[in-house]
Amino acid sequence: MGQVITIANQKGGVGKTTTSINLAASLGFLGEKVLLLDMDPQGNATMGSGVNKHNLSKTSCEVLLGEATFDDAIIHLEQVKYDIVPANADLTAAEVGLMDAALRERRLRLAMEDIRRIYDYILIDCPPSLNMLTLNALVAADGVLIPIQTEYYALEGLSALVSTIKQIRANRNPELEIVGILRTMHDPRNNLANDVSAQLIRHFKERVYHAIIPRNVRVAEAPSHGLPVLMYDKDSRGAEAYLELAKEMLRNKS
Repeated sequence: MGQVITIANQKGGVGKTTTSINLAASLGFLGEKVLLLDMDPQGNATMGSGVNKHNLSKTSCEVLLGEATFDDAIIHLEQVKYDIVPANADLTAAEVGLMDAALRERRLRLAMEDIRRIYDYILIDCPPSLNMLTLNALVAADGVLIPIQTEYYALEGLSALVSTIKQIRANRNPELEIVGILRTMHDPRNNLANDVSAQLIRHFKERVYHAIIPRNVRVAEAPSHGLPVLMYDKDSRGAEAYLELAKEMLRNKS
């Protein structure tokens, strides 16, 4: 049975979608069978994987609304080493449609039951807000990976997300746990970044990944080419960091 990991943070600009794409590629490169599920109406994970979000017949929207199965929506991407269920602006309609639907926060979990047997990892990229889409992703997940930029305001957003996870674990998904805190866009020359990093380790201890994602121009450039950084520049510091993260996750799983 595959592990479902939701990559979430209510604060935008912390590297959430970048992590979703590059972790999927790194796990795929290491031989894991990976599905990336785009649950953000912006469709950035879709575009960053080389899929045109404007030319889609089936997306995560149709899956959530019960109008398509995962098999209908999955696109196999040999070049980037993972499969994807894409998304675009239509996903906003799914959020509205779910408001009055039965089992509205469990729709994704129910739709995912069969597909979990096929993949080693299912990674879910969420919008940067706590809405019905993010709630579905959290209820469907075994764990949450939280990317956090090592800056002051990021800690504020993290405490709100941790509180949300506790509420969902208490009321909707008792198996949900934080699988890891990932420090992103880290600059070790910055004293504040190092202070925030130390605070994270002090509070979350072993749940903070040893792997750290540095500020790296290749990571920033790769999405415009529709590629994970591992396929764009495999020798870059960013590619090496995400590969280390994937290896650490595999060690933790075993």
